[in-house]
Amino acid sequence: MEKILKQAKGINGQLELLEDRIRITRKGVTSFLIFPFRGEKEIFIKDISSIHFKKAGLMTNGFIQFSFFGGTEAKGGLFQATREENTIMFRKSQQKVFEEIKEMVEEKTKEPKEKTGSNLEDLEKLASLKEKGIITKEEFQKKKKEILGL
Repeated sequence: MEKILKQAKGINGQLELLEDRIRITRKGVTSFLIFPFRGEKEIFIKDISSIHFKKAGLMTNGFIQFSFFGGTEAKGGLFQATREENTIMFRKSQQKVFEEIKEMVEEKTKEPKEKTGSNLEDLEKLASLKEKGIITKEEFQKKKKEILGL
């Protein structure tokens, strides 16, 4: 049985942090209206390239959005994020637990990863993703430093 380390319920879905991945589950009327016929999605922590986090304000909801290599997340802020499948929106009262999950995921992404290929192969794959516009220059530079151990 898989162990759920932390979970948070948002406006348009639920987020669960497991040992090696996150799980986004869509349930309820709001989720069905925004994401009809979508059940759950899992993203391995090792594949997460960035986390976009917007705190909830007095009049606006916050959101957490996960990006990963090869993914196509919305980049248009709050309004586009509301329809993004890698995003969960939350109210001010729900924010604390989402912040905790964000911090835990960031810590897990810093853990050493198993090495399966050469640095050169990894850099070539990374450069290809950048050339195709799948990742940004900033994401490329961050991952390049990680691969080279800088």
